[in-house]
Amino acid sequence: MPDAPLIADAPDVPREHALRGFAGVRAYASDPSRSEGLLGETLGFRPLGAGAWERRGTERGAFYAYDTPPPERGRPGAGTVHHVAFASPPEEHEAWRERVASAGGAPTPVIDRYYFRSVYFREPSGVLFELATLGGAGFARDEDPAHIGEGLSLPPNYEPMRGRLEQVLTPLPDPRA
Repeated sequence: MPDAPLIADAPDVPREHALRGFAGVRAYASDPSRSEGLLGETLGFRPLGAGAWERRGTERGAFYAYDTPPPERGRPGAGTVHHVAFASPPEEHEAWRERVASAGGAPTPVIDRYYFRSVYFREPSGVLFELATLGGAGFARDEDPAHIGEGLSLPPNYEPMRGRLEQVLTPLPDPRA
């Protein structure tokens, strides 16, 4: 049975045109077999065949699949994907980190990003994975949810850079205005 869509409600976007979540991720890899152990044994993905995998949580699932890379080398920049994030309850972060390390991966410590916590590691084919906090206050931690985005909110460790950031960041339009 397919998962119920995650529809992003926005007052200025008709519901039929709203984002409905992502079905999965496609990545380039010249030898996806290098990642089979980590994906299957360590992270609990189920093989679907032909370099494709599925991971199901208690409420949702998604696929992860590899394509043969094009001959030209990619260039990171605007419009490219930096990493793939998976949701994880915060109390499970350390256990997942230890599983990845035991499988030969090199995970970061649990990093406190103020709004959420994360663990990062590269899977053997080179894709950067993030385990990010599921639940919690999130961006409502330091703002009234009814007024999120009306001003520039920064985590405490970025406050010393506020003046410089305000000069280089372009404010986004408020769709509620």
